[in-house]
Amino acid sequence: MRPVQAPLAPLPERTLSTLMLRFAAGDPLTCQPLSQGLLNRGYRLTTTRGRFFLKQHLDDPQAVTPVVRRHRATAALAGLGLPVTPPVAAPDGRTVTFVGGRCYALHPWVEGHHRSGRELGLSQCRRLGTLLGEVHRGLERVIPLPSGDRDAARCSASPEDTRALIDRLLARVRARRRRDGFDELAEHRLTERHRILREYAHLRPRHGEVPSAGWVHGDFHPLNLLYRDGGPVDPVAIIDWDRLAVQPRAEEAVRAAAIFFLRPDGGLELEKVRAYSRAYRESARAPESELAAAVHRVWWERLNDFWMLRWRYELRDGRPDPQFPAASALVVWWTRHSAAVRDAFCD
Repeated sequence: MRPVQAPLAPLPERTLSTLMLRFAAGDPLTCQPLSQGLLNRGYRLTTTRGRFFLKQHLDDPQAVTPVVRRHRATAALAGLGLPVTPPVAAPDGRTVTFVGGRCYALHPWVEGHHRSGRELGLSQCRRLGTLLGEVHRGLERVIPLPSGDRDAARCSASPEDTRALIDRLLARVRARRRRDGFDELAEHRLTERHRILREYAHLRPRHGEVPSAGWVHGDFHPLNLLYRDGGPVDPVAIIDWDRLAVQPRAEEAVRAAAIFFLRPDGGLELEKVRAYSRAYRESARAPESELAAAVHRVWWERLNDFWMLRWRYELRDGRPDPQFPAASALVVWWTRHSAAVRDAFCD
């Protein structure tokens, strides 16, 4: 098992000095560790030439091409006028460099804060939907779609495999010597999901329901958008493009809404979903049928997804724990109100 990660350690001075020299970014003054994730590590950096975000990519050191491709895509999107901040290029034009076998990139620091869906009015929800549609259409313009990927999608989860996973997680929960409130909730939700899967297994999406695929941000949610106080009502930056990939675009729109507009009790703010989705469909030129198929597939995906519990009970990593109560309640609420949810996305 992987233990819970320790706080991120500062970068060695020699590594930092080498990086600043290669990027011609000035002499380092301060370097504050920010996060240690599965895809990257981040540092807030101040130098004699400004403030930056230094990212250490944890990809295979040989897999630099995807990082460079992401950088080119963000630079191209910025050229289209989208709120994307391209990475800093070194004097030789490169946007990544290796020190000690580790891959680093430097980005301008963007001052701002995150806003949850509860903080957005209807007009801002519409602007959010428009923005995501513009991102999808912009990506279509700046990155060629690989041959054969236009209809690419993951196979929908198997109910049999999910039930086996539920049984495995239930065994781990029940084997804990000192159970707490989270464990009680986890057992309740796992047992409940077992029952729902038996009842709704016949609604597993068919392959023909897959929406058309294209390049997507891959992780479009409140923590990857920055706003400024007293500034534009639109986000000033879309950050963290590490999951840029070819996926059904309408599914990203539905997943994003299920995060932005999730209520603490596990329901969705359907009025905001409707405003957001109408704007997205118009901006992305996505037909209602495509959104309907995406709603069905994302519902099924959520019904079969237990990544938060797997992190807690299999990886011993409790960072997602605070998200679990509302996220697990959403599956039940969505199942009970499936027609209203579909109408909100497609009306």
